[in-house]
Amino acid sequence: MSDNAREADVETAAAALREGELVVYPTETVYGLAADATNIHAVEAVFAAKGRSRDKPVSLAVPDVDRALDYVSPTDREERFMREFLPGPVTVVTERRDGVPDVLTGGKSRVGVRVPDHPVALALLEAVAPLTATSANTSGSPSATTVAELDEIRDRAAVVLDGGETGGVGSTVVDVRAGAIHRRGANADAVEAWLADN
Repeated sequence: MSDNAREADVETAAAALREGELVVYPTETVYGLAADATNIHAVEAVFAAKGRSRDKPVSLAVPDVDRALDYVSPTDREERFMREFLPGPVTVVTERRDGVPDVLTGGKSRVGVRVPDHPVALALLEAVAPLTATSANTSGSPSATTVAELDEIRDRAAVVLDGGETGGVGSTVVDVRAGAIHRRGANADAVEAWLADN
């Protein structure tokens, strides 16, 4: 993040997010659609832009596990898992705290937590967090691994941060409490092995 233009772009994106706008940002998996995850109207805009059903919760992203603890209440085992795999291409489903709005979780008591392992995403999250962690595509469309692959959702974003080509495989979604992998993605085998051994 030493590139001044990149730093300026991140600050422009952070300012837009503080105003309740949407931002497309790169992660180590696919491009994500960011909004301030504590701003109900901004989260509503994410669901509208994606055409996503309200009963499909959206995860939140933070810059590190310590910041995650401001928004979720993991068990000791869940926190050990988080410290083992985050940052990385894993989404951990855990108990949310009161500051996480119902609109993000569809009213459910648990929320997915993500700490992306990407310098641009982390720089953005250092400036504004928590953010929504959901792929930057309309529901049913393929996820984007380059800015050129973004569908019409790019027109709904105030800022698009170009981080080049991303890894292309979605995050593994895991419920540590239940010992269940909801979606196999990057690092799934390592997650499975940890769940079996811990």
